[in-house]
Amino acid sequence: QVQLVESGGGLVQPGGSLRLSCAASGSIFSINDMGWYRQAPGKQREWFANITSIRRTTYSESVKGRFTISRDNAKKLVYLEMNSLKPEDTAVYYCHNANMGYWGQGTQVTVSS
Repeated sequence: QVQLVESGGGLVQPGGSLRLSCAASGSIFSINDMGWYRQAPGKQREWFANITSIRRTTYSESVKGRFTISRDNAKKLVYLEMNSLKPEDTAVYYCHNANMGYWGQGTQVTVSS
């Protein structure tokens, strides 16, 4: 069974940066596509970044140019580097295994002065 555990969330001021990590278990991590989603209060969970097994990345328009998704297959980690954070980026951030449909428990990111 695949488990995903996010970490790195917290409180940051507008314009600041955070780096989230997603630790994955399972022997087939390297061939799975991985994604990041977020859910703001009162809103639906939304996709915003994806990285394939061959490290091809895609982003939603809302984060393109500010967020970077990457992966370390040897360590079974997916990273999300977030820069120029805005208050509207406040949400619970979730890691997702796109091939197997697993989710992490989420990590809270709050952007506020």
